[in-house]
Amino acid sequence: MPSKAANRLMLIDVVGLTKGLLVKMPWLSSWAAQRQVNNIQPMLPAVTCSVQATYLTGKTPSQHGIVGNGWYNPEIAEINLWRQSYGLLQAPYIWHQMRQSNPDFKVCNTGWWFNMYSGADYSVTPRPQYRADGIKAPDCYTEPPVWRDELQAELGQFPLFHYWGPRTTIQSSAWLAKAAIIAERKWQPDLNLVYLPHLDYCLQRRGDGDPDNQQDLNELDQVLKTLITDAEAGGLQVWVISEYGINNVNRPVHLNRVLRQAGYLRIREENGGELLDAPASPAFAVADHQVAHIYIKDKAQTETIKALLAAQDGVAQVLSGTDRTVAGLDNPRAGDLVVVAAQDAWFTYYYWLDDTKAPDFARIVDIHKKPGYDPVELFINPKMPVPMLQVGLKLLRKKLGFRYLMDVIPLDATLVKGSHGAIPADSAYHPVLIGNHEQISKNTIAATEVYDLMRRFLG
Repeated sequence: MPSKAANRLMLIDVVGLTKGLLVKMPWLSSWAAQRQVNNIQPMLPAVTCSVQATYLTGKTPSQHGIVGNGWYNPEIAEINLWRQSYGLLQAPYIWHQMRQSNPDFKVCNTGWWFNMYSGADYSVTPRPQYRADGIKAPDCYTEPPVWRDELQAELGQFPLFHYWGPRTTIQSSAWLAKAAIIAERKWQPDLNLVYLPHLDYCLQRRGDGDPDNQQDLNELDQVLKTLITDAEAGGLQVWVISEYGINNVNRPVHLNRVLRQAGYLRIREENGGELLDAPASPAFAVADHQVAHIYIKDKAQTETIKALLAAQDGVAQVLSGTDRTVAGLDNPRAGDLVVVAAQDAWFTYYYWLDDTKAPDFARIVDIHKKPGYDPVELFINPKMPVPMLQVGLKLLRKKLGFRYLMDVIPLDATLVKGSHGAIPADSAYHPVLIGNHEQISKNTIAATEVYDLMRRFLG
């Protein structure tokens, strides 16, 4: 049955896009010149899962519960990052609201977070296979399930190792863009969400302003040209949005090491390495770019720990009580303290004091085992002799079916040159919304207003 939606919309999330980068993308810049371009006031935390949840629910993290890319779950005594179930949302997505007046409203979600079991009619999200022999195999999860095989037969296997890690390239964003085109031609959804993370990689590796970023900008510009041209030819309105800008950083801050040296961490030794025993620790940090949640067992220690962290070089704010409420982070999942980095600093998850005691997962790409976000996963250890030969030998072991450990990630946090999460003082690093949407007299809109604009446009 055809939908009764007033308009159909493709919302493309170009991660890291700012007005300053837009002018370096010739095709997209020309397209945007015929449309309205608004800054979006950055929200706290300015990280993927939180921002996407706000755009799609119209709520703050206090209300939708996504206080970061991950948080500590006391019920299972684990730190969980990058989970994909919609069940983690504490507020409904826009399509659940749209269906109250239009039961036939159709949506396709191509790569946006909390994709699984979200009620989207059609969806695709990266989903590796973790096999019993230790191999992590590229794959994806789709709705309907049969679309997985159809997509990968047409586009090839989802390029997982080009999506995150030291081998990231335009291939993953190009694959997702092609999947969105296929979905549009196949189903004509009323809302087609597309996630293109390519700029996230080069900007965290090199920072803003590095001339080597231009190749990445050109590659993404061509992907957007193909995607937007195809969508508009099919009668879709297209909006381009970003979640945050990425500003230059030069100071990694190791909050867990500070807590450890003050006697707040519990450490366990296993196989020659050290593991953070978070549930047994009096206090610990879940680091997430430029924001960290501090979980404290004895609340009487809160002010003491707050003073300790506030005194650290690279820390701009430590939020507690009403400050946490004003920031939109008054949710049980949030830390007792929320620490915000200075503009040129970011927070590591590192807790060991001697690199020889680092756990085995520290030197591999593993977004689930690490008790915090690790952008150093974007680099191959520059101290490895003949690094590409060693990587090739490890890949050969994998192809031959042997167990292998891709331990090629360095432990040098100073390699990271760009970050996000804090609210930049400079509007040059604010996210943007581009499109023929409702005319807005003000230059900057709130992140929660994106939802309202979509609701009114979709009718």
